[in-house]
Amino acid sequence: MKQAVFLGAATALITPMHQDGTLNFSEMKRLTEWQIRQGIQALVVCGTTGECAALNRKEHLQAIACVVEQAAGRVPVIAGSGSNDTAFSVVTSQEAASIGADALMSVTPYYNKTTQEGLIRHFFTIAEAANLPMIVYNVPSRTGMDITLETCQKLSEHPLIAGIKEASGNISKALHIIAQCGENLPVYSGNDDIAAPILSIGGKGVVSVVSNLLPGPMSDLCRYGLEENMEACRQLQQHLLPLIDGLFAQVNPIPVKKAMNLAGWQAGPCRMPLTEPSPEVLCLLEKEMKRLGIPLKKSGGGKDA
Repeated sequence: MKQAVFLGAATALITPMHQDGTLNFSEMKRLTEWQIRQGIQALVVCGTTGECAALNRKEHLQAIACVVEQAAGRVPVIAGSGSNDTAFSVVTSQEAASIGADALMSVTPYYNKTTQEGLIRHFFTIAEAANLPMIVYNVPSRTGMDITLETCQKLSEHPLIAGIKEASGNISKALHIIAQCGENLPVYSGNDDIAAPILSIGGKGVVSVVSNLLPGPMSDLCRYGLEENMEACRQLQQHLLPLIDGLFAQVNPIPVKKAMNLAGWQAGPCRMPLTEPSPEVLCLLEKEMKRLGIPLKKSGGGKDA
């Protein structure tokens, strides 16, 4: 039985930026500190929500180092280090390990995709090169590739493959992974809207977007689920669901970055090709943030201090 990298909620951190598009490290440190003080169980840096695809290699490593330094060992820092190029992923993962990341998160190769056998070799090669626990990331809507149940079984047998972020939205598949792989491949929901159902069938937590705004409530939701208080877990999931829907009404992280700006964080803009949210999505975000008691600070949101 493997030790889980974390139990509960891990925030898929945004990458704060100045208005000129450069990384805002002071705000990244402030956000990291606030997340930890609010009770989050882990932090994922340079994932999809962190706009990893638009960061160059130097920025990628600077962001990981920034969060590692501020976290100072208080919670696990999980570095997004996957790409569709195994060799590049190896170098990025080794560098993440050298600057103190506690674990890796590696997405399935996209565009060139590969076979299931190639996928297994891809993940094994990266994990062994960095010698860090790895959570594999299954998000077929973005990559065009799905990790099969048979592949999950083979991945679970490797000592460094420490979990799967299952973002296919398929609860039946998650249940089959848990039933077949058990504690050898902890399952984390990659979708905020089904965190409670995943916990109810034996999942270990969620890699969350909404916890950028609400780390405390998402941590509570997971705690209820892990304690098998499913009524409280269900109620909190339903309470947060309209905001979750708003945060995914357009391509992530467009809505969450705007919401963070609205809440007073210096999140800054998204990098092209991501754009500003539509007026309809902005209205929905404002409505749901007000409903949940998140103060709106339109003046100054997203502007450099």
